[in-house]
Amino acid sequence: MSTAKKKASSKKAPAKKALAKKALAKKSATKPKAVKKPKQSTQERAINSIRALTLDATTQAGSGHPGMPLGCAPMAYTLFTKVMNHNPSNPNWINRDRFVQSAGHGSMLSYSLLHLTGYKVSMSEIKNHRQLGSITAGHPEVGHTPGVEMTTGPLGQGISSAVGMAIAEAYLAANFNVARHKIFDHFTYVIAGDGCLMEGISSEASSLAGHLGLGKLIVLYDDNSITIDGSTDITFTEDTVKRYEAYGWHTQSVADGNDVTAIQKAIKAAQGEKSKPSLIAIKTIIGFGTDVQGTDEAHGKALKADQKAEAKERLGIDWASFSVPKDVSKHYGSVKTKGKQTEAKWNTLFKSYKKAAPEKAKQLTRILAGEVPELDLPVFPTTKNGGTDDATRNWSSKALNVLAPQLPEIIGGSADLAGSTKNTILNSGHMQTGKFKERNINFGVREHAMGAIANGIALHGLKPQVATFLIFSDYLRPSIRLAALMKQPVTYVFTHDSIGVGGDGPTHQPIEQVMSLRAIPNLNVIRPADANETVQAWACAVSSNTSPTALCLTRQKVPTLKVPKDSVKKGAYVAADSKGTPKLILIATGSEVALALDAKEALDAKGIATRVVSMPCMEYFEAQNAAYKEKVLPSKVKARVAIEAGSSLGWERYVSSEGTVLGIDRFGESGEGNAIFEAFGFTVENITKIAQTLVK
Repeated sequence: MSTAKKKASSKKAPAKKALAKKALAKKSATKPKAVKKPKQSTQERAINSIRALTLDATTQAGSGHPGMPLGCAPMAYTLFTKVMNHNPSNPNWINRDRFVQSAGHGSMLSYSLLHLTGYKVSMSEIKNHRQLGSITAGHPEVGHTPGVEMTTGPLGQGISSAVGMAIAEAYLAANFNVARHKIFDHFTYVIAGDGCLMEGISSEASSLAGHLGLGKLIVLYDDNSITIDGSTDITFTEDTVKRYEAYGWHTQSVADGNDVTAIQKAIKAAQGEKSKPSLIAIKTIIGFGTDVQGTDEAHGKALKADQKAEAKERLGIDWASFSVPKDVSKHYGSVKTKGKQTEAKWNTLFKSYKKAAPEKAKQLTRILAGEVPELDLPVFPTTKNGGTDDATRNWSSKALNVLAPQLPEIIGGSADLAGSTKNTILNSGHMQTGKFKERNINFGVREHAMGAIANGIALHGLKPQVATFLIFSDYLRPSIRLAALMKQPVTYVFTHDSIGVGGDGPTHQPIEQVMSLRAIPNLNVIRPADANETVQAWACAVSSNTSPTALCLTRQKVPTLKVPKDSVKKGAYVAADSKGTPKLILIATGSEVALALDAKEALDAKGIATRVVSMPCMEYFEAQNAAYKEKVLPSKVKARVAIEAGSSLGWERYVSSEGTVLGIDRFGESGEGNAIFEAFGFTVENITKIAQTLVK
């Protein structure tokens, strides 16, 4: 290097160092500084124990969302130790306050508190956060982790289902409480974040909650102003508190998310508001105590070991990783003791209640145990024997109203379509503010919230039924998926199930919806053919405790058929058989079963021995043993035609390479229903033509 260049380089070096030093100083200014603090109180150490476990678990996992738990630890601590009535020794006590962490990504908030307060969430499970086989999964899962009330993660679902929980509490209290025996008297608490309140579903549900005046619903809003992409200012500048005021909610604000006294005072005020749900906006700092606090980096990125150590030093956490100080353990131990005492007092009350209201107590015990009595089901005469042709949506209404008097746990309604979906429970009014004894719920044009609210009602031990047109099932699909994942017995009444809708045209004619619903694991999709299959379908739906059910129903009339007992439960059965071994099998669902039966007559007349199989529910059929499946669909009969006025995708498994599917793989048309069916080839003539090409 030349002397001139060396001199130039030496001049630049100090300048570079100065710039670097200035940048470092600027960066350091945003970091929380470690300052010598006075000795922490046990309460402060208890709150920091939540933070410590969060830091330990997420750093060890190498992934997770530490930011939200670090900021929300004080409010969650306040709920679990100073506010909520709950018993860690019995997470299923029916009069417990419910806690829903709507912002489920910060799951270590729940897991830390469940461990600390004495639920069966061991330290070894905390250490295995987000690992295969652990009960401390990446997002909370009901039924998987003791004390978790709902599976959350998809933002907005938790707060929306909490509305359903509050509705269920109000319904149960109105119908089962008697003088001096308030068996149901509890709150539903939610911690929701900015993302939850951005989601449209929460707006739908919160609007309805305000309309109904659900005073037992209290939402703590984690107002940290950060999302994954940065500050909420880039997309979310509305006044959220005023929005909730407009919904008819009681609202408050807490300026400091670390102020336990202020948080507790606000919750107490919310409890005192009996006729409105409450929103408490609590200003927090995401990732509190870390070098990335208050930034989007704190949201979903586990800290490195050195960052974790620095954060603990700032927070005054001076105990070993994955441990709890003795004074903190003792402090949290009082929650378990108090919980046992509170439930014991309630058990004494319930014992007295059984004497004061024996019939109500008996009914309630059955409902909460998930037991369904032997159902009295009608059998309708076939059309050929004087029976009536009618739409399966109308038969569904009859079936529902036969079952409703037998099962008071059935409540629900439609998304502003009750006159079309026919799912109104007769001899009952409509739920409104102060009228929670009623069984019908007007959800308004809020399909997605309706689905989430139904999940909350089911999680509370009831059997919700909700309705809209099948085409709009897409609007509540995320909630349906969660119901299936959570194993909740929600019944979806989906009417107007095919191109038979007619003149409303392709926007209202479902094509892919039935098959796409069948793709959801643990969802039973039933497309009944007539009155008797519809009744059996309803019986299957309300008898389930581990799966939701979608009923896909016609608007157009169909004939009433002879359906052997328990046929729907088997998923598929022989609706009409040939004399001797069949040469052809027609497999149909819903309104197309009657068409298949007509086609059979024409094919038999042409010397093609034909069997008709009605397959109302693929999921039920797949659950049968191999012998039954072979009996219904003998493998030696290769000539098969599946007939369904919807997507053909998925029928391959039943028709194989030697059969075919008469389905629809394009959008529909506007016109009279029968004319559209004919235009799409759903005629006896076309089926006969197809069959003749298969049978040689």
